[in-house]
Amino acid sequence: MTDIPVKEEFLKQAQLLSRGAEVLPGGIEELAYRLQKASEENTPLRVKLGMDPSRPDLHLGHTVVLRKIKQFQDLGHKIILIVGGGTGMIGDPSGKSDTRPSLTKEQVEENAKTYFNQISKVIDVDKAEIKNNADWLYKLNFIEMLKLASKVTVAQLMTRDDFAKRYAENKPISVHEFFYPLMQAYDSVVVDADIELGGTDQRFNNLLGREIQSAYGKKHPQMVMLLPLLEGTDGVVKMSKSFPEHCISLTDSAKDMYGKLMSISDNLIMKYFALLTDISNEELKNIEEEMKTKNPRDIKMRLAFTITEMYNGKDCALEAQNDFIKVVQNKEIPEDIPEIKINEKISLIDFISNFDKTLSRGEIKRLASSGAVKINSVKQANPNFIIEPSSLPVVVQYGKRKYIKGV
Repeated sequence: MTDIPVKEEFLKQAQLLSRGAEVLPGGIEELAYRLQKASEENTPLRVKLGMDPSRPDLHLGHTVVLRKIKQFQDLGHKIILIVGGGTGMIGDPSGKSDTRPSLTKEQVEENAKTYFNQISKVIDVDKAEIKNNADWLYKLNFIEMLKLASKVTVAQLMTRDDFAKRYAENKPISVHEFFYPLMQAYDSVVVDADIELGGTDQRFNNLLGREIQSAYGKKHPQMVMLLPLLEGTDGVVKMSKSFPEHCISLTDSAKDMYGKLMSISDNLIMKYFALLTDISNEELKNIEEEMKTKNPRDIKMRLAFTITEMYNGKDCALEAQNDFIKVVQNKEIPEDIPEIKINEKISLIDFISNFDKTLSRGEIKRLASSGAVKINSVKQANPNFIIEPSSLPVVVQYGKRKYIKGV
């Protein structure tokens, strides 16, 4: 950054873009300077976000960075979405205690197919620059890979918490895992990124991108913006498809999305408002004051409606809210329960798993043991309980909002 004064306009833009984020290096002032320089030179900043298609569905945790990059897009900058066709075959070792299983090229491509339909709920995909890093990573020959690897030392790689921890615990670290951050950093060279976004777990990977860009001759390497990781509905574990009971997917129905949002821990309300909605800082302060005197449930209903409306539309959000009030608050059984024909004896766990393919048998057992499974409004902790045809019809509830009727 130079001594050139930065205009108030760009300081305000930088403050907006930096809400909830850690900006490296130089913070808001450096970002404001780059915004001003881009405007003066009529050259939009190139803002990079990489996404490895390790799973087919995106969730609200992913939207934290997607919403941030949308802010850059709204200000006229060029956003570059990188699908990790190459890096996805290794899998990001960040935060992992074991080596990730490698995905095949076909698995990566299949998962990537659904990504852009979901991403389009947040950003204007048509105005984005979409790249697949398989296009350049597959073409690197062995000598070029050695050249890339020579830009970083083993000591640098071992400063990563996950690698250091696994090494200290004598857990294996495969050599190919060292290449993941190198490959992600090389992406920044290829697309000539000015800013890279990522979660706080991407600190090492994103900052390495700066070093590799410098090593390949970029005079002003990328800035890095790190966004907080979003906890799932339990308020403890990072939102992940690995924990479906605590995960809110973009593909969830309006009723499921609203209901799951109503189940979040009260201590997550402010964080969800700040990271997942467009409300102003002034409104955030007002909500924080309301939390001291009002029932958190009422504030949570506003949050649930706001987010559900964003991804499902106002009409669906209203229907979901009314359904929640009727079923959860007023303890009424919904009218539109799917009906399943039962012709012979069937265990409770088979009945649920045959209908709901999204739950594993282990997850159904956990729901039952925690008292979250009911038959005709009576808790049933035994997942092997037998439903007899003579007892029909029966209404089975599992979780807070899911029902099946056996007839």
